[in-house]
Amino acid sequence: MFETLSLLTLQQYWWFIVALLGGLFVFLMFVQGGQTLLNTLAKTEEEKNVIIASLGRKWELGFTSLVMFGGALFAAFPLLYAVSFGGAYYVWMAILFCFIIQAVSYEYRKKPNNFLGQKTYEWFLYINGSVGIILIGIALATFYTGANFIKNDMNLSSWTNHTYGLEAVLNPFNVAFGLTIFFLARSQASLYFINNINETTIVQRARQQLKMDALLFLTFFLVVVVTLCMISGVSYTETGFEIVNHKFLTNLIETPIILISLLAGAFLVLYAFYSTLFNASTKGIWFSGVGTVLTVVSLLSLLGFNQTTIYPSLSDIGSSLTIENSSGSHYTLTAMSYVSLMVPFVLGYIYLVWKSMDKEKITSEEVESDHHHY
Repeated sequence: MFETLSLLTLQQYWWFIVALLGGLFVFLMFVQGGQTLLNTLAKTEEEKNVIIASLGRKWELGFTSLVMFGGALFAAFPLLYAVSFGGAYYVWMAILFCFIIQAVSYEYRKKPNNFLGQKTYEWFLYINGSVGIILIGIALATFYTGANFIKNDMNLSSWTNHTYGLEAVLNPFNVAFGLTIFFLARSQASLYFINNINETTIVQRARQQLKMDALLFLTFFLVVVVTLCMISGVSYTETGFEIVNHKFLTNLIETPIILISLLAGAFLVLYAFYSTLFNASTKGIWFSGVGTVLTVVSLLSLLGFNQTTIYPSLSDIGSSLTIENSSGSHYTLTAMSYVSLMVPFVLGYIYLVWKSMDKEKITSEEVESDHHHY
């Protein structure tokens, strides 16, 4: 089946898969968002244990989705993976460190006689949910704004400055992109707690917190979308690369399905906020989740399609990366495409596990009766 597809079709298929996994990961970042709200929503040790227990049941899903996103990127577009992860070394190592301390914190926060103490692990969780998420957003934003690298005819790449990715934090668009994801994660965390926790005081505080975080998310999201429509992008043809004014706006106009998907995703997220704040709904997390996936897939689809580079080079436009010059071979993509048919089964398994864990909303009594809680 996949053998009959052209190499370009396989490349486009796998960029969509990468975008979909990215969307799922951004949705599951509500765990990180919830970690930053621990001391805001919890005023007692019992309430803190309830929130940690609620997040603790889902944190591994987010970690797994991050690994799947990175793995798909590595297997389908190895040159992009090598240039970004190898060149922007300091940024990606900082992100990796933030996720390592998250795993350690859930494991050891309540362990007796841990030498760092409970508060230290809670600070680790906050760092993972704030610094880690904002840095991921900044790193992803460089796919639009570009990075300082060059590559030769042998596809060997090198970074042209000694900050190795840290310079990305000086770009206002990159920072706005990171803050958009950060406040989205916090907003979705409140939606998740409202749906998952059966403690009136925590739910009330979550509704109040949602007002502030949703407003900040919408502000930064508008900044990102408007900026994307205004900035230039790098297009490519058989003859080479060129800078095109309003490239991403052009992609939206010339590819209506991306525009419709983006508008539908934004509408669902807005509806989740509205129904939760004004109709006292507890189901907002599901509308927001679907909306988030659609929105992220749409934004990443502005790259990779319509002859748009997926990683512009600021040092040498001819070194810019596309889905065509950074992908694996036809054989590799074909073999991986058969493996991708297992994705629906994995998603189905996640759904069943999630449903099983959330049959009943979490209460303080349930958490305190479990001597092995997080």
